[in-house]
Amino acid sequence: MASIPFVSEIEFDYEEVAHVSPLIQRVIANNPGAFTYTGTGVYIIGDKECAILDPGPLTETHFDALKKVLEGRTLKYVFVTHSHMDHSPLAHPLAEWAGCEVYAGGPAIPTESDVRLEAGDDLSFQPHHTIVDGQTFSGDGWTIEAVATPGHTSNHFCFVLKEENALFSGDHIMGWSTTVISPPDGNMGDYFNSLEKIRARDYSTIWPTHGPPVTDTKPFVEAYISHRRKREEAIIARLDAGDTTIPQMVKTIYKDVDKRLHPAACHSVLAHMIHLVETERAIASSQVHNLKTEYRSASVSV
Repeated sequence: MASIPFVSEIEFDYEEVAHVSPLIQRVIANNPGAFTYTGTGVYIIGDKECAILDPGPLTETHFDALKKVLEGRTLKYVFVTHSHMDHSPLAHPLAEWAGCEVYAGGPAIPTESDVRLEAGDDLSFQPHHTIVDGQTFSGDGWTIEAVATPGHTSNHFCFVLKEENALFSGDHIMGWSTTVISPPDGNMGDYFNSLEKIRARDYSTIWPTHGPPVTDTKPFVEAYISHRRKREEAIIARLDAGDTTIPQMVKTIYKDVDKRLHPAACHSVLAHMIHLVETERAIASSQVHNLKTEYRSASVSV
């Protein structure tokens, strides 16, 4: 398996503001977990006139911390990378408090599955404004560009701080871990395309919503892509070996991964298999239904 040069060390105090670059401040919410790492990192861009990216969970302590950071400042935009419960719930309360509006790639997409990973979908989320790829926003001394990056979710966007050639990557790319792609809203083909899009732009720094920044960006993104390609090869090898259920594959392919993360691995393997069928490297048959059924029951039981 390709080795990703993960970065995991991060110094911070919960709900305290840190200046992490000339134009960027960060506040980390106290919601650590298996999928949020140390918690949701909320980015404040600009000084007196600013924007906030991924406000995070709706808790009184976290809301108070952001109000404190924004004292004496004008909040012009609230941006949301995607509609998961660790990213978007505070967006509308914060925007209403500040007198601005919420911008994102679209509303949450309801699914029929009862399976929920990470913090779950924020099914009530609806931005004031649906953004498009390449759209720009500006404030005093800063410019933000919206970059469509579907894959993790269909409405996922990254944002670029032009003055620092810095990418706020949401959950599209994370320094400490790979990203879960969970069908039907998550799409592996879209994810590959979005990774290639980011690789081509060669950013100086990548700021994920969870965990520390990535500063050696080009080899990191290349390793991310290579990792996914190797996962595809491993899945094809398990199909050739006669595996007929996704849990069977996960047990072998992810044997060195914490078993608590195997349900998430089931989601990503399903996404890979759908992509293999769509690219005509695998053939869909009645077995596909059995694989989906087995995957769902295994995920729910964890």
